[in-house]
Amino acid sequence: MQLRILLNECCGHGTCVEIAPDVFALDAKNRAFVLDADADLPEKVMEAAESCPCSAIVVMNDDGEDIFP
Repeated sequence: MQLRILLNECCGHGTCVEIAPDVFALDAKNRAFVLDADADLPEKVMEAAESCPCSAIVVMNDDGEDIFP
């Protein structure tokens, strides 16, 4: 699984960090970034992506194809 944060879309809500703190963190500008995409279960990572109020998290399979959104 690969992750990408759309920085222009990230509103810094922090839901991703609450759900998967080993995968996501917020930087000094309150924008999300990926610590380690494999640090939690894929189901937990998907839950974080689906919960993002800004739809700023793109989840891709190992081939780089988008699977969410």
